[in-house]
Amino acid sequence: MKSSFRPILQKITVLLLSVLFVSSLLPARASANFQIPGACQVQADIGPVRTVKTLDYDYSHNTYLSLRDLAMVLQGTDKAFSLEITKNAVSLNPGSHYAPVGGENVPWEDTGNPDLALRRNAFQVSGQTVYYYTMILQMPSGFYDCFMMAADLALILDMGITAPGAGSLVLHTQESFLVSPDVLEEAGYFYGVNSVLVGDATTGDIYYQYHSDTAYPIASTSKLMTCLLTMEALSTGQIDLEDVVTLSLGAQMLAASDDGVIPLEAGQQVTIHELLLGALLPSSNECAFSLAEYIAGSEEAFVGQMNQKALELGLSQAVFFNSHGLPAYTEEPIPSKRQNRMSAQDMFRLVSYLLKVYPQVTDMTSRKTAFLASLETEVRNTNPLLHNLTGVTGLKTGTTNKAGACLVTSLAVNDGVLEHDLIVIVLGTEDSIERGRVSALLARYALGAFQERTSPGPGSTGAEDSGTEKPGAGVSPQTPGNLPTHAEAAVDWILRTARKRR
Repeated sequence: MKSSFRPILQKITVLLLSVLFVSSLLPARASANFQIPGACQVQADIGPVRTVKTLDYDYSHNTYLSLRDLAMVLQGTDKAFSLEITKNAVSLNPGSHYAPVGGENVPWEDTGNPDLALRRNAFQVSGQTVYYYTMILQMPSGFYDCFMMAADLALILDMGITAPGAGSLVLHTQESFLVSPDVLEEAGYFYGVNSVLVGDATTGDIYYQYHSDTAYPIASTSKLMTCLLTMEALSTGQIDLEDVVTLSLGAQMLAASDDGVIPLEAGQQVTIHELLLGALLPSSNECAFSLAEYIAGSEEAFVGQMNQKALELGLSQAVFFNSHGLPAYTEEPIPSKRQNRMSAQDMFRLVSYLLKVYPQVTDMTSRKTAFLASLETEVRNTNPLLHNLTGVTGLKTGTTNKAGACLVTSLAVNDGVLEHDLIVIVLGTEDSIERGRVSALLARYALGAFQERTSPGPGSTGAEDSGTEKPGAGVSPQTPGNLPTHAEAAVDWILRTARKRR
């Protein structure tokens, strides 16, 4: 028996060794980043055309441009900036003179493919810290260069940008950076997104929407419903912000899982206020779970309240299986994997209601950090736009494999009479990089659309359209005739604005 088994064992051993040997000869770049060096011809206004080095990240035309080369292009214009780049950080100062370090606006000396990581690097822009996904590379001159998306730089400098032809860009320094979702949609920009919606939660106006009537998994943006029910329990006196919650074994198990965010142990005592901050800022699943248990006695009972509230608000496509948005498995022998779902339109209704009735929630969601004294832990807000855009007040991120990367953004604006909450909903991008970029572009569009609608001009009608709308449609100049005329509506608007200011 042993003699017959030995040849078989030897053959298996030889086969395994052969596989290992062949594998060692194959390229080992399957999981590595792959940047393609190139060049782009860039012109500022009617100035000279200059060569700008580029890196295409992983795919052709996913292009990042040299900041040092662009600094030279913009020298002498209103959008000139100085630049300091180290291995891990960038300092960019608009309005300052750039001092060349050598090698600007010349083609790549080495045509090899740099193997760099696309990272969320800290920027200092006029002393303010912002964050952008960029690649920092040490050049042959010994100095570091930073490669970033043209649209990101246009957002920073508020500068127009067009592409008149392949491999060329024109920077319009006398124009503001404008975004047209219709043009982006026509170009297929939203193919990698489940749905988006941009609107004014205060008036109900919808500026733009894409696949917004289809329900998709919403991941941790589910916690906005958990927040709403918590705020309702607070308003009725059922609970108090300073109530102390004794954490359960279920919360401990969730914290210890791969989806845990804040280390928690059964028996620890945490206030309602800290649980809310934990659920909304770092998106702690265990904090949302603990809120659900405390308010309803069990998460199952709380989920029933979530679905009931969805019905009351007319969220026709919303369904909840838990308080936090993680995948939920059924108990059958062959379990089903379910996730909370909602359409972008339903999310807009939910957020509009939340901000109208409990505007104080943005006091929490606008915070970049918070210290949870009971846990002796500092938490950070996962919302990337809080750092990069003025006026952002929240609201919530969310990510699962099925849902993709989601972000619900709120921006506070003022038309001179009333405060408004602009909402940008982005569901199901491929990753957090695209989530932040799509949201930033649409937030910029929302601000422009709001300004056009609230600026007096001929032909203003104040009309509302529930479908896709152009930036100039339905402009509502703020004159006495455009203020709410129904007594209840007028009082509601006045109280809402007073609450926000207080």
